[in-house]
Amino acid sequence: MLACDPRTGETRRFLSGPVNCEITGAAWTPDGRTMFVNIQHPGETPSERTDAAAPSRFSNWPDFRQGGRPRSATVVVRKLDGGVIGT
Repeated sequence: MLACDPRTGETRRFLSGPVNCEITGAAWTPDGRTMFVNIQHPGETPSERTDAAAPSRFSNWPDFRQGGRPRSATVVVRKLDGGVIGT
């Protein structure tokens, strides 16, 4: 996910997801201090879904347990100082 500053034209990477995922549904709380991002289909490719016999072949996100199955999830993003995201 990229973040762009329309005033300066600067573009920077804001968020990277697990292998072959789709990052969707970015939403913020009204005060701008918390962001929610959905991670869908981690470890899947358009031509090959997760293999039931080897579920962690491409990914075992978000638990990273050996043999774990990749799962979609919602990630919550906050700044360490509690400030507004993007500042």
